[in-house]
Amino acid sequence: MRSRCIQTLSMCVVATLVVALGGCVGGGHALGTPGSASIPVGQSTQSIESGGVSRTFHLYRPQGLTDAVPLVVMLHGGFGSGAQAERSYHWDGAADGGHFLVAYPDGLNRAWNAGTCCGEPQRDNVDDVGFLTSMVAAIEQQIPIDRARVYVTGMSNGAMMALRLGCQTDTFAAIAPVAGTLLTGCAGARPTSVLQIHGTADDRVPYNGGPGKAFGGNGNPRVDGPSAEAVNATWRSIDGCGSPASTTAGDVTTQTAGCADGRTVELISVAGAGHQWPGGESSPGAQRLGIPAPSTALDATATIWQFFAQSRR
Repeated sequence: MRSRCIQTLSMCVVATLVVALGGCVGGGHALGTPGSASIPVGQSTQSIESGGVSRTFHLYRPQGLTDAVPLVVMLHGGFGSGAQAERSYHWDGAADGGHFLVAYPDGLNRAWNAGTCCGEPQRDNVDDVGFLTSMVAAIEQQIPIDRARVYVTGMSNGAMMALRLGCQTDTFAAIAPVAGTLLTGCAGARPTSVLQIHGTADDRVPYNGGPGKAFGGNGNPRVDGPSAEAVNATWRSIDGCGSPASTTAGDVTTQTAGCADGRTVELISVAGAGHQWPGGESSPGAQRLGIPAPSTALDATATIWQFFAQSRR
């Protein structure tokens, strides 16, 4: 292991660079023993080798973290980045209050291979499942993580990736996709608590399923997947849940199903909201792509952390 200064978008920070040497399989692994290196307080950037290329991720460590900390993995949307997600969705502030670590990984060419979407990672069949699970292991080499409290959330393409991780790994105690859909097989998934958040007026990943509006030019194909309700029903079946109960407050409707072993599957719909992270900041280029400003009817980050804080593997 070695340390060097890595220039982030906002500042130069001292960060530990974790590099997997030759001979690693399954996406790369950090070297050393737990606690053998220190993640600096505040923002830092690190990398591991995965699939033969260097993959980067950003970290935020609040002051005063104790051993066996929770970890939240925040996956950016298509055309986004880890640094953009850190700026836009207010997870650093939530981490300060909740005393947990946040990772903001970078997708290759600003996208994730979530199954039938998206972009270059999907076309090249990039092993993003391997990268992201290896990233969690690499972080654990530097700071003790409570493996019963590792969570993943994501926006749009990142939400689709979060759902794929829920279907194909047993790493995460809960997943929380925002404005996403399920675009991969989920047979054999391990029961996991799930919170979906979706705007009813989303025209890119439609709430009612089917093909959505293209995100840009001809090179950006539409997403075509099941409805938010259908994805929720899939997870209720996986988790052995009862029928959901529904409550509405203003523009926000919450369907909550109690499930086996204390798990929960929820769907929060935001009436009139488009393809956005409610309570967040508009992403760069959103207006040019015709994506409306985020709804203020719900603070998605606070809502998701409250859900995660009640969920354990």
